Amino acid sequence: MTSSEIRQHYLDFFRSKQHLIVSSAPLVAKNDPTLMFNNSGMAQFKDFFLGNGTPPAKRVADTQKCLRVSGKHNDLEDVGFDTYHHTMFEMLGNWSFGDYFKKEAIEWAWELLTGVYKLPKDRLYVSVFQGDEKDNVPFDQEAWDLWKPIVGEDRIILGNKKDNFWEMGDTGPCGPCSEIHVDLRPQEEVDQKPGKELVNADHPQVVEIWNLVFMQFNRKADSSLEPLPARHVDTGMGFERLCMAIQGKKSNYDTDVFTGTIRVIEELSGQTYQGTMEKSDVAMRVIADHIRAVSFAIADGLVPSNVRAGYVIRRILRRAIRYGYSYLGFTEPFMTKLVPTLALQFAAVFPELNAQRDFVATVIREEEISFLRTLGQGLRRLDQIIGQLTDTGKDTIDGETVFELNDTFGFPADLTALIAREQRLKIDEEGFQNALAQQKTRSRKDAASSASDWVDLMDADRVEFVGYDFVEADSHLVKYRKVQNKQGTQYHIVLDRTPFYAESGGQIGDTGHLILDMDRADSVLVKIIDTRKENDLIIHVSDDKDVDEALNAAIAVKAVVSSDRRDLIMNNHTATHLLHAALREVLGPHVAQKGSYVGPDTLRFDFSHFAKVTDEELEQVEHIVNQKIRENIPLDEKRNVPIDQAKQMGATALFGEKYGDFVRVITFDPGYSVELCGGTHVSATGQIGLFKFLSEGSVSTGVRRVEAITADKALALMREQQATLDELKELLKAPKDIVKAVQSLMEERNQLQKKIEALENEKLQQVKEQLLQKAEAVNGYTVLIQRVDVPSADALKQLAYDLKAKVNNLALVLGADINGKPQLAVMLADEIIKEKNLHAGNMVKELAKEIRGGGGGQPFFATAGGSDASGLDRALAKGRDLLA
Repeated sequence: MTSSEIRQHYLDFFRSKQHLIVSSAPLVAKNDPTLMFNNSGMAQFKDFFLGNGTPPAKRVADTQKCLRVSGKHNDLEDVGFDTYHHTMFEMLGNWSFGDYFKKEAIEWAWELLTGVYKLPKDRLYVSVFQGDEKDNVPFDQEAWDLWKPIVGEDRIILGNKKDNFWEMGDTGPCGPCSEIHVDLRPQEEVDQKPGKELVNADHPQVVEIWNLVFMQFNRKADSSLEPLPARHVDTGMGFERLCMAIQGKKSNYDTDVFTGTIRVIEELSGQTYQGTMEKSDVAMRVIADHIRAVSFAIADGLVPSNVRAGYVIRRILRRAIRYGYSYLGFTEPFMTKLVPTLALQFAAVFPELNAQRDFVATVIREEEISFLRTLGQGLRRLDQIIGQLTDTGKDTIDGETVFELNDTFGFPADLTALIAREQRLKIDEEGFQNALAQQKTRSRKDAASSASDWVDLMDADRVEFVGYDFVEADSHLVKYRKVQNKQGTQYHIVLDRTPFYAESGGQIGDTGHLILDMDRADSVLVKIIDTRKENDLIIHVSDDKDVDEALNAAIAVKAVVSSDRRDLIMNNHTATHLLHAALREVLGPHVAQKGSYVGPDTLRFDFSHFAKVTDEELEQVEHIVNQKIRENIPLDEKRNVPIDQAKQMGATALFGEKYGDFVRVITFDPGYSVELCGGTHVSATGQIGLFKFLSEGSVSTGVRRVEAITADKALALMREQQATLDELKELLKAPKDIVKAVQSLMEERNQLQKKIEALENEKLQQVKEQLLQKAEAVNGYTVLIQRVDVPSADALKQLAYDLKAKVNNLALVLGADINGKPQLAVMLADEIIKEKNLHAGNMVKELAKEIRGGGGGQPFFATAGGSDASGLDRALAKGRDLLA
């Protein structure tokens, strides 16, 4: 059975059990501050478990792309060294939202594994939660009683909180679980030792394949548990491990999920994969795993960078490149060549990669080129460090240096250790770990934030957003919480009905205020400084102080959006749609949105394109956008459109966004701009008034960025530019052609500059000749220590080099007061450096103390600057003493 067939059998089985089959959410978690990546199948359904949203059906099944490389769930360092951990993996899952519970979940799991997949019953073991006194959660008797007639008591294992109580994070939905393990060992090993004794013992052939989680609780901020509004089922089956079990393999990497990619790596490297712990085999496993994670992350809209999720992807990619470089001999880009194979393999289930494979391959290639260059720089730096250690007789590279190589050059500590061992050296592992821990501590402090539990004020099935039609609305408080972060104390407030748009899709959140209607008292005004989305909750953020009492006592709320600010945001959001369409028209259909910012002052748009957008192309785009504005095209907004119908309309969907079965379609001229969008827009394009570019540049490999302004901001810029032009005309005595007038001035300036440089050089030659007369012979070499009059630091340097060319065995110290700033220069002949063991850089540092400055340089030439010109003579005298 192929991996594609295994996946399809799973989905078909649960479709037959009345489950709605939904698509995978993107790898990058959206609107959830507790997650950077979707690290489990349940992540996209979190709000349904909490009762904050309504699921599309009570029974759902899917295959979810997951990434575990950060936070609590981090498998990165295990990848490649064992046979079953991965960065990106598929999680097959079936879900019940307040519908069926333990009985059906257990019975269907057994039916699928043994009836459909034909896994041998005598190789399967199950576990149930033994209970936990601290959490006051009892032994899961119900799960035990359900499993007993199916597998018998001898195949049931009691599990502790670590193994059999599933939690997504420090807070959130959780509950006891039943794991299903499979024993894949040869029969002779099974006869010697039963698999039951190896469950959860990290044996590579006795592995968990399915986890049936029974969601009953919500973990609160104070670590206590509260029952969820309804009981749910959340199951997760590792697709790669399932394929290993069904295909009778001993490693996930031996299944057809990975063999196609490994075959290409073999062809590229000229080495054969043996499936052992040889370094070349580990490297192939790392590369085959990591290329999936990186490719799908980029296809979902993320690009490698130096911040947050982008940095994680860059780190994964560099880990793979490093293994290929060190153990497979790759010195040229190779990861990019694996993308076509991967894209075709997953085209039917995750088509987003195949649709963008050229873009993904190019981004990876540019990252490879950059990092391979960095690896070379790191190796040169490491050679210098090893050379210094050898010269001093030391045998250990200190931890701070190992950390610098890792942090600055992306040079992993284990690679540094490997190269050190080859030179019979070692690294200070403890010192490196301390430096790494200090960095992590600094990062945690920078991101420190804590939130209290929600204070519930009323029940509400969902938050109703009315902001498309209104900027004011009567509402009620649902709940609030207090948050401590770098900004201080803030309140997060949830209403049952709101006109406030929560930051999403690049559009920033609304601001405004809430008017709290108090019983028999004056109303209280609460300022809203931002509106955010957390899963499906719309959260109004206030920095007002001590409003707990008012929030608890309010009987009604009037929510009021800052409408002037909203209008400016709508101008920029609609202009972004017009811009997107114009870019595709001018540059080509390959242009796809890769990020955006829509605020009241400006708009920013990132898009896929592999060359600088020329001035002519920008002018074309700007012209098209303004033409569409002048046409005053009315907004055509359609809500709750079936997703398939929206695609038939030609709506542009963004890669990396998760769309439901029903979407909102925004159209400005059906033949020009049709997009899926949840943001707010103008009623007609004429409201925008004017569109003007501010800048164009590169964000990362294959991604360009433009910034622009609209309406009054654009008009103000043009007025400012006109005022500048008028002022120039006045200064230039109103010439007929201002460009020619400025060009004439520039030519005149250049001619004068050349004359000045000639005069300065003539003066410099005179100074040089005077200095040559003052040179003294001391112990077989020539000493020249003088204060000179030169116009610049560059002239002082030129003078030093000219004198060196004229005088053999020269020891030179020059000082100059250049516009009140003291400057020093030291030049030493090679013979003097060797005979007197001198170093110009060290000398100039010592001399600079007299002028309250600092400097440095090479052994033969160095310079310094300072702030106290009165110390120049003292510095020259000290120079004479050092050369005596």
